Amino acid sequence: MLACSFPAWTARAADENPPNQNAAEITNAGDEIALPTASNVSVFASGLNNPRGLKFGPDGFLYVAEGGTGGLNPPCVVVPAVGPYTGNVTGARISKISPHGFRTTVVDNLPSSQTSADSGSLISGVADVAFIGNNLYALLAGAGCSHGVPSVPNGVIRVNANSSWSLIANLSFFQKNHPVANPEPDDFEPDGTWYSMVAVGGDLYAVEPNHGELDKITPGVGVSRVVDISASQGHIVPTAVVFHNGNFYVGNLNTFPIVQGSSKVLKITTTGQITVLLRNLTTVLGLAFDSAGRLYVLENTTGNQFPTPGTGKVIRIEPTGNRTLIASGLFLPTAMTFGPDGALYVSNVGFGPPPNGLGQVLRITIP
Repeated sequence: MLACSFPAWTARAADENPPNQNAAEITNAGDEIALPTASNVSVFASGLNNPRGLKFGPDGFLYVAEGGTGGLNPPCVVVPAVGPYTGNVTGARISKISPHGFRTTVVDNLPSSQTSADSGSLISGVADVAFIGNNLYALLAGAGCSHGVPSVPNGVIRVNANSSWSLIANLSFFQKNHPVANPEPDDFEPDGTWYSMVAVGGDLYAVEPNHGELDKITPGVGVSRVVDISASQGHIVPTAVVFHNGNFYVGNLNTFPIVQGSSKVLKITTTGQITVLLRNLTTVLGLAFDSAGRLYVLENTTGNQFPTPGTGKVIRIEPTGNRTLIASGLFLPTAMTFGPDGALYVSNVGFGPPPNGLGQVLRITIP
């Protein structure tokens, strides 16, 4: 699981908060879904199932990773705090959205899994997408033995033009054979819960929150570790990654219950040196830089101890260090990216309600 995030938040959260209470707060909020009232926010696309990472492709379309619909197959390894997971070799997909907001399927029948009902039946599937040239790659987070999908590991896949796909990196295997320094014993998933991926040159870089690491995937070569974040930062649940001016920037979600101001943004060099860039953030799930080099931060939940619809925010970090509120009232947003038009595109209703097409992509114009 993604300790304090998706699909199960954290084992310690499960111990400290009655699971059914938390599940009801999230899943019963489907009728509350509403567009934030700010004039700079609009619905760009809908009909998505647990939308997560998103990127614009070279064709100008927006590609969206979807967690999917979960499954019923039991796991071969039970994660006690949130298990047993159940999964399916199908259920997740990647969609693409036209410039006019029309959704089509790029590839479906990808692995999807969910936590136990007591933990909210929270779903993982495809976590993120990225392009190297014209080649589309996707990050699987809902696969692997511990998630009820023993035939497919968590990893990176390449999507072909005919909608077939092939595994190019087995990240379940890599994590098993390259343990981090400070895993959380009460909150550990063997297959990981990969969350964010970015392409840099001919390589892909992915963040895994449950173990706490940033890894490099070179298609046709293999996987290597950039840095074990847990070694210096502990179990902080790193989530979002972006690359800017020669460095990685990684935001963290942190564990449950949510403590306002407990998240931060790390600056990580390509050789793995970590410094803290920003503090006093909350539940960071997305990072993006605009053309002027200003950093935007997506906060999933603010002002509450547990995931709360309608409290997500986008803030901008000004050159002075001051913070400007760009958008608020978001419904459990999960990722964001800039479009070629200079607007921000945000995955909204990214988890919580039943997977019946309630997921959205919001378009946020920048004031």
